[in-house]
Amino acid sequence: MKLVLVAVGQRQPAWADAAFEDFAKRFPPECRLELKAVKAEPRTSGKTAEALMAAEATRIEAAIPKSARRVVLDERGERRSTAQLAERLRFWPGNRPDVAPVIGGPDGLDAALKATGGSADRLKQT
Repeated sequence: MKLVLVAVGQRQPAWADAAFEDFAKRFPPECRLELKAVKAEPRTSGKTAEALMAAEATRIEAAIPKSARRVVLDERGERRSTAQLAERLRFWPGNRPDVAPVIGGPDGLDAALKATGGSADRLKQT
């Protein structure tokens, strides 16, 4: 299984990139972790938050592997402990080889994109 973390935002500080790389190495060989950062829509465009999130949703959709189970990380999702998340990871793939947790930008995630995750696949983003 591969975990493809799709997140809005680029240009992390070097320490954040190093921390991610270190964290990714801790995963077992049968569960690889990959980060796909997508560009945030510029906030200087005068667009509404909904328009910004819709533009970001298009980029997110393009970054998610077609066969992946989507897991939407949202402030209104279910809160899970690390142990509960690990247990859920064992069952998520099913007939899908990849799992794609999705994290939105400064304004959150587009409502239509959130709806694609299904209620069982919506977790609380903290």
